[in-house]
Amino acid sequence: MSNWPLRAGSVLVTLSILLLWQAVTASGLVAPVFLPSPSSTFANLWRGLIRGDLLGLTLSTMERMIYGWMLASLGGILLGALIGLSPRARYWLTPTLELLRPLPASTLLPVGIALFGLHPSMLLGIIAFGAVWPVLLPTIHGFSAIDPRLREVARNLGIGPFSFAIKFGLPNALPDVIAGMRLSLTACLIITVVGEMITAQQGLGATIMMAARSFRSTDLYAGIILLGVVGAINNALLGIIERALTPWRTAHA
Repeated sequence: MSNWPLRAGSVLVTLSILLLWQAVTASGLVAPVFLPSPSSTFANLWRGLIRGDLLGLTLSTMERMIYGWMLASLGGILLGALIGLSPRARYWLTPTLELLRPLPASTLLPVGIALFGLHPSMLLGIIAFGAVWPVLLPTIHGFSAIDPRLREVARNLGIGPFSFAIKFGLPNALPDVIAGMRLSLTACLIITVVGEMITAQQGLGATIMMAARSFRSTDLYAGIILLGVVGAINNALLGIIERALTPWRTAHA
């Protein structure tokens, strides 16, 4: 079944929102200092990307986000594989994981600032901590849900723990891992922006915060739109990667 009707519908919804936005600003129901028109917002966005420093700020935010996502993905997969393959590790570590998992990453920013100062690596560590859970927990589930008969076959064939994790565990956990990585990237973008707002480090988050404080509404909404575009591009790219790594899921969809 073609997805074109759904895509056309989503485009129409977006256009409807823009038209409603334009109608509200044209009617004067909201002052331009709080809600600028779409035309002025997109014009300001274009100027910032072409002539201003908006492109550099976006790249700075994306770089911080990607590094944090890579750390979170690597740590989540390795730690999740170790815990998922060991019932004893799951027994001992599950209470600690359940204690740390609900902890918002933004609450650790004051602690990180107090201990390490406003250093870029401090914010990177906070981003990785907040984004590791969407990868870690599905990885644990994927590795722990291996059929016990496969463990018996591997044991009879003399397959070692490392080979078992690569040949049996990883293929079984891969769909969960990739889905978790997609959620983790979204979490990385959110935590990165919030961290930049709080620590005033160079990036879109600090720019949006300064625009809000100085009532520069066109800069504010331009930054928000740019963040939405970055998030949509990230999701689309990871969707392509997911379909390439798990073709059997696409075939059965």
